[in-house]
Amino acid sequence: MDKKRILIALGFLVLCIGLGYLIYRFFFAPVPVTPSLPGQKVSTSTIGTFPEAGIGGQKGSTSTQPSTLPTAVTLPGAEAAQGKEKPVTQLVSDAIIGVQSSKGGMRYYNQQDGKFYRIDQNGKPIPLDDKTFFDVSKVTWAPGKDESILEYPDGSNTYYNFETKKQVTLPKHWQEFSFAPNSDKVAAKSIAISSDGSWLISSSPDGQNVKLVEALGANADKVDVNWSPNQQVIATSRTGDPLGADQQQILLIGQNHENYKSLTVEGRGMVSEWSPSGGKLLYSVYSKRSDYKPELWISNAAPGTAGTERKLLNVNTWADKCTFTDDRYVYCGIPTTLATGAGFVPALADQTPDIIYKIDTQTGVKTELPIEGTHVVGSMFVGDDGQSIYFTDKNQNGLFRVNP
Repeated sequence: MDKKRILIALGFLVLCIGLGYLIYRFFFAPVPVTPSLPGQKVSTSTIGTFPEAGIGGQKGSTSTQPSTLPTAVTLPGAEAAQGKEKPVTQLVSDAIIGVQSSKGGMRYYNQQDGKFYRIDQNGKPIPLDDKTFFDVSKVTWAPGKDESILEYPDGSNTYYNFETKKQVTLPKHWQEFSFAPNSDKVAAKSIAISSDGSWLISSSPDGQNVKLVEALGANADKVDVNWSPNQQVIATSRTGDPLGADQQQILLIGQNHENYKSLTVEGRGMVSEWSPSGGKLLYSVYSKRSDYKPELWISNAAPGTAGTERKLLNVNTWADKCTFTDDRYVYCGIPTTLATGAGFVPALADQTPDIIYKIDTQTGVKTELPIEGTHVVGSMFVGDDGQSIYFTDKNQNGLFRVNP
């Protein structure tokens, strides 16, 4: 064998040995444990304050040991639960959708009998109407009136007024409805066969007085129709200037082509909820920094102050599992644990129990609301008394209530 072949063989042998060592080092070698020194203190978050490191510091997460109960989970800045577990009352046991708080009580659509109900002050369901609506797939309520827009699996849309019994069929190509705070208008997407004809529109609830607000083009799926309580913003759009893989510029769309200040969010997959005044936006996004788990943020969102006073709340959950009691406090269902990448696939958390926390968005203080039983929050609402918390469960039919 010539020298060249010998050198090649030796080189190959060295390479194999090196690769074998690396595989052992990274996958099989024991991890060294550094013992704590006598008297050494463990660093903890300051209760009631946001971490000084801001968005570059520790990220909020929830965790639990396999042998512990969900109520043992502690969030950064969280106060321990006090007292006994609060009883949870199941007000409705049927499959329901379209739950929303109103001045007269919680309203909803019963999928089993096709009728609409309101929960009275005694917790009893009272029919809103004798009429039956079969196979409704989505309900959008007028905030201050007993009016709604019903969507069906075949794309049909119907406006119905429970007080006057007025019923109007709306165009099939209208999607994603949102009522104005005073209930006199609706916003929606008008989706054409060609993207050139797709628009964000507004109209009266019965489909009259249609106004073209903004052309959607090929970006219809990047626009979320959600009328703000201060009536200034009717939709948000993820079509701002490119800012990199883990940032997005969110545009605020008004009714009259206003040039509102944009929001910058630290991640993707934005889910948002307006505060009662419309001055703030609670939202969740995921990023590489958070292991692609959703993180909860709060920011000013009124046109003149949009993007200011932005805070990371150190909570891993989605904004649609939360509800405001006022502009300062929110209740949220927070999963006891989340897998890496849950932001991409929220269904990964559908079997994970939630703990309910009350969060002070100004100070960061989080107080657990201990409740009986195990629940996976679907959506959450505050009752018309401003105190009672209502929620749906992803794994159980019906509507539940707890009094803090």
